Amino acid sequence: MVGQSRSKYQSLGLNLLRIMTGFLFIPHGAQKLFGLFGGFGGQSGATAPLFSLLGLAGFLEFFGGVAILLGLFTRPVAFILSGQMAVAYFMAHAPNGFWPVQNRGELVVLYAFVFLFLAAADGGGLSVDGLLRKQKG
Repeated sequence: MVGQSRSKYQSLGLNLLRIMTGFLFIPHGAQKLFGLFGGFGGQSGATAPLFSLLGLAGFLEFFGGVAILLGLFTRPVAFILSGQMAVAYFMAHAPNGFWPVQNRGELVVLYAFVFLFLAAADGGGLSVDGLLRKQKG
């Protein structure tokens, strides 16, 4: 959509979607990395081992969420996070049943597709990426 004109409502919607997605994604990483928001695995203060698959997930969720919130490197970060959510779904949710409502994977699927959309759409005008585009010309 870069290069195409957007209505002010589409632009506002894209920016709000990106900001809120990043804002809501950050705590998932903060749980795993820092033991915040109830801690990892629901144990207060518990964290995931840093050099583990869940530690990597926490790193991607926290720092990727910050990047999405700010709109910094939106496309590549969103693409990576979309892939992370797909992997999370098939590793942690799909074995528990076919339907996302059955296997508690709705949020993971939704994040995967929102991130895929952001990878295609870009970060919007109210983003670091948008500011850098304006400075270039």
